[in-house]
Amino acid sequence: MNSLSLNVYEKYADDPSVRSVLVVQTASTFSPLIDGFDYLILAIANNEEHINPISHYIKEDITIQERRIHSSGLERWIVFGENRSIIQWILQGEICLDRDGYLEEVRQRLLEFPEDMRQQKLFIEFTLFLRNYLQAKQYSKEEHFLDAYTSILEALLHWARIAIIEAGTHPEMTVWRQLRKINPGIHKLYEELTLSGETLEQRVQLVILACEFNVMSKMPDCCSILINIIESRAESFSPTELMQHPSLIQLNVDMALVLKKLVVRGLIRETLVFINESTNQEALEVRYSSVTV
Repeated sequence: MNSLSLNVYEKYADDPSVRSVLVVQTASTFSPLIDGFDYLILAIANNEEHINPISHYIKEDITIQERRIHSSGLERWIVFGENRSIIQWILQGEICLDRDGYLEEVRQRLLEFPEDMRQQKLFIEFTLFLRNYLQAKQYSKEEHFLDAYTSILEALLHWARIAIIEAGTHPEMTVWRQLRKINPGIHKLYEELTLSGETLEQRVQLVILACEFNVMSKMPDCCSILINIIESRAESFSPTELMQHPSLIQLNVDMALVLKKLVVRGLIRETLVFINESTNQEALEVRYSSVTV
């Protein structure tokens, strides 16, 4: 334990509001991994009342960023990717305080990358891919090719992350460097889109077609967490019930588009239920159920 880590330990050892503390240092100066500071201190709080999100200070000519987060917020960072640096922080950082072994357990879970975590990450990346891919198709149809390029490039990034997750690895900040070894084919598409001498329209159309024939076929696997929930009972689900399901509520994803696409692909089905509105006119509520019911 270096002197800073020792000081951090002494600072928090008697603070019952802090559960675990991690210290991160990088070899390079002004590293974006820790926002250009010399050190990052990440404190995991026991409850949200003691969270003071970010503080910056200098100690003995060392620049330090200190962040506090509740364990639930840390889990959201890991699963949803709200903070793309978090996985590298946990894997590379030094744990200098860990009262109940929580942070070490999180680190081991990241190293193992269990199936439930992979399913969550695949679903999140697929929902983001699908929206950008369909938006690119629409822009291309309307001949807004610069906007189509922006959307399909974003879709390609999510496809790359899907491929990395499928390989049993967490996506890093440098996705394209990481992907080159894992899936050269997707990396080649990225080069075709960004570097090819073809027209912008031709480049965009090439990637749209590749997305259609390759990624869309992955829908059953990427959406298995949602499909399994829908198949878990005979009764249909409303969109609200699905969004509030314990396995999905933390993912914070907009699944409306995915639900419609799953119906079109015949992976789930729509169920119509009569409802009475305040106008005394009947309406049909759309719910979702298994195709086997």
